[in-house]
Amino acid sequence: MDAGNPRAVDDKRAIDAVVRAFFQAFTNKGGERPDLQLVRALFIPVGLIVKTCSDVPTAYSLRQFIEPREKLLSDGILTDFVEEELWERTELFGNVAQRFCLYRKSGVLRGERFETRGMKSMQLVRTPEGWKICSIAWDDEREGVAIPQEQAKAEVRRAI
Repeated sequence: MDAGNPRAVDDKRAIDAVVRAFFQAFTNKGGERPDLQLVRALFIPVGLIVKTCSDVPTAYSLRQFIEPREKLLSDGILTDFVEEELWERTELFGNVAQRFCLYRKSGVLRGERFETRGMKSMQLVRTPEGWKICSIAWDDEREGVAIPQEQAKAEVRRAI
């Protein structure tokens, strides 16, 4: 990003706000109600979300992604859930942006506390209504898939 370019600085702030709202939309920690309708508003109508946490990627339309998560987050199966961005790199060119980010999620799933980290790749486009997400792909840290050192170091610096 060209920090000397006022439009690029404004674009980065707007993208930061979209990404922050995306992560916040799933929170049900401390009795907070998730706002998955907001997720629809943050995406272009034909957004694509891809989970790559196994050998075979799973692609979701917005509806396919949101509906089971609404149930999971509102019926007591997943409680005290929060997801937050820990590190990011955003690249902008004209009306397109790429965001690569490290995130952490935690909560209580079926009575068992968990915490994990992962990486998301987000593509955004400028629309007449502002910046919108057009696609997200993510993978979670697990045996054989570790957070790259550059991002892990950034997380440690942030915590200090």
